[in-house]
Amino acid sequence: MTRLQARELTLAYEERTVVHGLDLDIPDGQVTVIVGPNACGKSTTLRALGRLLKPRAGSVLLDGTALAKLPTKRIAQQIGLLPQSPVAPEAITVADLVARGRQPHQHWWQQWSDEDERAVTEAMSRTDVAELAERPVDELSGGQRQRVWIAMALAQETELLLLDEPTTFLDISHQVEVLDLVRQLNHDRGRTVVVVLHDLNQAARYADHLVAMRAGEVVASGAPSKVVTAELVREVFGLDCVVVPDPVTGSPLVVPGAPWGA
Repeated sequence: MTRLQARELTLAYEERTVVHGLDLDIPDGQVTVIVGPNACGKSTTLRALGRLLKPRAGSVLLDGTALAKLPTKRIAQQIGLLPQSPVAPEAITVADLVARGRQPHQHWWQQWSDEDERAVTEAMSRTDVAELAERPVDELSGGQRQRVWIAMALAQETELLLLDEPTTFLDISHQVEVLDLVRQLNHDRGRTVVVVLHDLNQAARYADHLVAMRAGEVVASGAPSKVVTAELVREVFGLDCVVVPDPVTGSPLVVPGAPWGA
């Protein structure tokens, strides 16, 4: 059974409905990427999958049980979520922020363990922030801060990891590093990962399962090779394009139509 699902999910902010009756199955052990134009509901959906947003109707299910019925600590031990633009406490150091990822695994009689130390050290090494351990987070560049937040999410060591636009503020080389890291975590640890991305070509390159959303609804889902077509890109993004095989990976590559004046 798919561990994480949404059934007839409706999400809203006050009177504005963003997602309408959405059904979604997150394949276990795969990287799922959600794409779509701005304000289509992809980040809102991810927040609901991590129980940061209460559904207006329908439910998100973890192992068949609605998240609303599960203890917060159990959810935190199973689902790690990195939202958009998180804010760090003032003057906190990199090492202290990453260590906060271990809080769901700690008990009142054991506040810190060798396992916690291993998880934090490994997460900082994987994201290349170990040399920044004693630096205050608010003194770092945007790209460095993003890698620190990803390290905190990795230190949580959940089986399900939700990342909302994790490549924000990163230059192209660090974007590739982060997405390669996501694939490596999935490959080496079997983690189920859900990522929201803006870049359709990156999504097609790194996803096992691609979900395309428009106006709060799922338009298509499946393997990138089946989902990413010129017709879908035109329907979802309003862009005329040609879809060709990526010369490196063979995944679909979207090439925009002729530029203005050409």
